[in-house]
Amino acid sequence: MATALWGAGILGLMQLGFWLWQVRTRNAGWVDVGWALGLAVMALLAAALGPAPLERRLLVGFMGGLHGLRLGLHLWRRVATDAHEDGRYQAIRAAWKTGTNAKFFVFFQAQALLDVVLGLPFLLAAWNPRPGLHPLEWVAAVLWLGAWVGESTADRQLRRFKARPEAAGRTCREGLWRFSRHPNYFFEWLVWVAYLLLALSAPWGWTAVLCPALMLYFLLRVTGIPYTEAQSLRSRPEDYARYQRETSAFIPWFPRTGA
Repeated sequence: MATALWGAGILGLMQLGFWLWQVRTRNAGWVDVGWALGLAVMALLAAALGPAPLERRLLVGFMGGLHGLRLGLHLWRRVATDAHEDGRYQAIRAAWKTGTNAKFFVFFQAQALLDVVLGLPFLLAAWNPRPGLHPLEWVAAVLWLGAWVGESTADRQLRRFKARPEAAGRTCREGLWRFSRHPNYFFEWLVWVAYLLLALSAPWGWTAVLCPALMLYFLLRVTGIPYTEAQSLRSRPEDYARYQRETSAFIPWFPRTGA
């Protein structure tokens, strides 16, 4: 509990800084950067302060720290180099109409609190007194590595595609994006399944199922696929509608022909 409170305080201050920057830049996309880096902070705090055997705490710090840091830097690059605010936050800003900075302050702090909740697998694993690594933790490490490589690859492929002048008005269908409309989201979710496996051998480890369940809900129903696809349909309606007909939404699968 003390580590969770420390995390809440640190992340609240960090998101306060990102909120002040969005007031200046009118770009609320910085909240995503803070959210991703917050995951790394929670993992590293748990690894540093937990009483579990060293090898387990190192695994927690490495998995959670590297995932959050890579994702945070990827989002930082995207937000810092894009002259326009993400369409999701433009829509939110338009819907709120008045008092947007105050409402975004609450939103930024809510993301800090969400990081603390999502840090549950790190806390459970870092307080697991079992000596040595459980077989489930080895499975978690292997799954995490595959998912981390998959998400990194999907992000790199999309970034490389968007950098080409001829990509304007077109949808990426290269690499992993040929088999899923959102391979980055799919592999992000698998990372959270790996965190569940990391925590399962700990006392009360089963409660960590909340985290992949929350992530799946957000990705499929809230801020992930719905907003992303709505924005894509607004910017390139015909091309993206065809992409929707041909390509699996989430789980990678062979594209449908003649759809």
